[in-house]
Amino acid sequence: MPPETSLSRRSVFGVVAAGAAAAMLRPFAAMAQADPITKPIPSSGERLPVIGLGTWITFNVGDDVELRDECTAVMRAFFAAGGRLIDSSPMYGSSQPVIGYGLSKLGRPSTLFSADKVWSSSGSSGPEQIEDSKGYWGVQRFDLLQVHNLLAWEDHLAALLAMKAEGRVRYVGITTSEGRRHAEVQKVMASQPIDFVQITYNILDREVERRILPLAQDRGIAVLINRPFRQGALIGSIERHALPSWASDIGVGNWAQFILKFIVSHPAVTCAIPATTRVAHVKENMGAAAGQLPDAAMRRRMAAYVEAL
Repeated sequence: MPPETSLSRRSVFGVVAAGAAAAMLRPFAAMAQADPITKPIPSSGERLPVIGLGTWITFNVGDDVELRDECTAVMRAFFAAGGRLIDSSPMYGSSQPVIGYGLSKLGRPSTLFSADKVWSSSGSSGPEQIEDSKGYWGVQRFDLLQVHNLLAWEDHLAALLAMKAEGRVRYVGITTSEGRRHAEVQKVMASQPIDFVQITYNILDREVERRILPLAQDRGIAVLINRPFRQGALIGSIERHALPSWASDIGVGNWAQFILKFIVSHPAVTCAIPATTRVAHVKENMGAAAGQLPDAAMRRRMAAYVEAL
C-alpha cells in the first residue's frame, strides 16, 4: 500500500466489502492455505507463523450480528493466509464470544492456535474464569494460557503450571504491555518455567531489546508482541511519508509490512499479534510473513529511516 496511491488504513473505517462477506459464508475447507514464515516455540520446537491476530478493542462488538460477521471475515482471511495464533483475554469485553462465533461459522479450523489469559485479582477465581473462556471460544482446551499483566501472577501461574502438567493446557506464559512492570517480567522469566512472554515492541519502542529479548533467548522463552502499531498511531504518524525504495528488497509493499517485518525479524521474537477490523488490513499484515526477513544490517537501516521521519 504505497502512501502516494493507496487509501490510508485509517480512512477505510467502513463496512467490509460485499465480496468478503460473501466469501465468509463459503466452507472454510474451500479456502486455499498459504505458507507463511514460521518460527519455533523454544520449549517444544512447534512452529508458529510469525504473524498472529490480536482482538483487543477490535473484536469487542457485542451481539451486533453484522459486526460479528465482519470479525468472522477477518478471521477467515487470517486463516486463509496461513495464520494460526489468535490471542484474547477476559479483559477484552465481548471479544471471546465473538471469536467463538467466528470459529463456529468457519467450521472450527483445526489449524487454530488458541491463546487466552487469566485476568483476576483473586487466584481462587482463575479456574472458573478459564472454564468460562473455554466456553466462549468453544474449545476443549487452550493451546496457551497467560497471566494477564502479571495480575496475581504467583497464584495464577502456579495453577497454570499445574494445568500444563495435567495436560489441560499446552503452554503457559505471562503478559505485559506498554512497557509496564518490566523488572517484574524479568524476575518471572528468570525464575519460572514459562513457555511464552508477551510484551510491547515496535520499530520505535525498543527498550525490550536491552534485557527482556536477550533473556528470552537465554531462557528459551517464546515471545509474542502486542501493540505493534501503537494501536494504529504509529502507522498514522508515518503513512504520509513514502516507503524507502529499498523496502522492496525484503518484499515490503506498505508501512504495516515494514513495521511487522522489523519486529518479527528480531531473533528472539516468535510472533506479532496486530489487531484489526478490516479484511484488507489482515491481508496486508499477513504479507509480512511472506518472502524474506531483514538481517541485522537491514534492521538497523529500517530503524534509522523511521527515526529520521
